[in-house]
Amino acid sequence: MVNETKNLESIGSFNGADATREFLANNAVDLIFLDIQMPGVNGIEFARTIPKKTLLVFTTAFHEFASESYEVDAIDYLIKPIKLERFQKSVAKAQTYCKLFHTDDTNSNIENITDDYIFVRADRRMFKVYFSDILFIEGLKDYVIIYIENQKVVTLMNIKTIHDLLPKSLFARVSKSYIINVNKINSVDNNTVYIEKNEIPIGNIYRDFFFNEFVTKKILNK
Repeated sequence: MVNETKNLESIGSFNGADATREFLANNAVDLIFLDIQMPGVNGIEFARTIPKKTLLVFTTAFHEFASESYEVDAIDYLIKPIKLERFQKSVAKAQTYCKLFHTDDTNSNIENITDDYIFVRADRRMFKVYFSDILFIEGLKDYVIIYIENQKVVTLMNIKTIHDLLPKSLFARVSKSYIINVNKINSVDNNTVYIEKNEIPIGNIYRDFFFNEFVTKKILNK
């Protein structure tokens, strides 16, 4: 699949954590495809040791680890057997993130915030972002990615900082890596929030609060 994917090159393949750690210590790696069941160490635990500048996609036969994988900043989760189209979609996502991060201004931040919008510095520009236009926000490494209709705004900030600044009546944190605009929810199940074509995982430690505060109460109050 790597050979059939444009602008992707395999520079190493390993069947255990020790050899992988040694390679990562001596080589710059943009993207890792990581299994969860491996000899000697669980892939979720190993993911916590991966360098911040390296993106991660899990490849596994186990659906039940999906929500947990996003707690370690995985950008995607591929279920075996993996189809080429799905693999290439994941690679395209990683390539987009790499491009966004490489063009980002290291001084990026939120410059101003009001009741209705924020001004975000990104890519040496100021973006006026209305809360009502935000679909969701993804935290990845030291960045947040603000998803708006047909646009992504990337800024250097951790997800906890931006969550603390947002109106709590409108935005809910549903996992370590995601904040959603509750008014944009199309549907929800026990593990996933669906916003337009996006599937956003619900983390175990956030599930009860999210359902109690933003699903059950909203339904009962209507």
